Amino acid sequence: MSIDEKQEYIANEAAAPRWVGIIVVALAIVSLAALGTGWTASNRSKELAQNLASVQQQEKQQEDLLSQRLAKAEDTNAQLQGELSVVTDKMKLTQGELLRARAQANKIKDEDAKQLADLQTNVNGQLAAKASVDDMNKLGTDVTGVKSDLESTKNNLNMTRGEFGTLIAKNHDEVEELRRLGERDYYEFTIDKKNQRQKVGDLMLELRGVNPKKNVYSIAMYVDDARYEKKNRSVNEPIYFFTRGTRAPMELTVNQVGKDKIVGYLSVPKSASSTHAQAAAGN
Repeated sequence: MSIDEKQEYIANEAAAPRWVGIIVVALAIVSLAALGTGWTASNRSKELAQNLASVQQQEKQQEDLLSQRLAKAEDTNAQLQGELSVVTDKMKLTQGELLRARAQANKIKDEDAKQLADLQTNVNGQLAAKASVDDMNKLGTDVTGVKSDLESTKNNLNMTRGEFGTLIAKNHDEVEELRRLGERDYYEFTIDKKNQRQKVGDLMLELRGVNPKKNVYSIAMYVDDARYEKKNRSVNEPIYFFTRGTRAPMELTVNQVGKDKIVGYLSVPKSASSTHAQAAAGN
């Protein structure tokens, strides 16, 4: 081998490692690119997993919110049903009974007006017929009594009348005035314990709650083997109800409200009192 051929061979041997380096560098670049792609894919996968978890959490929150709204709607529905029951309880009166009661109320008003007019006519007639001093002195006592009755009647007419035409007493003195009229029987009561039944006339009453600041109370009434609860009733607001076999309403009125205490009266038509008395005698 000549000297020139040896130099060319050596040059070719020295040039071979440069191509190997280029290949190594290229492989390294490809490997780095692959690693970068894998890292990006890994981060993207984690991001998708986080987004999926967030969506699932939002769906769970929405489900919880819907459950809460459903529960609230059920509570509201139950409350509305309770209020509807109370309203239904208050509307126990039939239309026919209401018309009869109003007719009776108008009749009572007309009778009171007629009694007052007759009383005034009698007084004026007696005063005109008695001319002498002796007769006037003799008549003085009767006139005084008639004036007292007249004043009492006027006071009665000034009392508040309820829906069925009955006079509403606001205290013991007015209850006594109503007793003197003799149209109904009156049973006064004082209940000073809660959640205990107490007999008033032919009824059983149970004090459920009071609010002295607002002058309201709640009671339970036991009538004809049935229980009726009256909530948040005002002082001097009559509660009307009918018992079995009666056409005229009974009336329950509370005049005073205190701490765990109510004071009032039960007004019963004479016919109802007689019916209950006969039933008791038959038993």
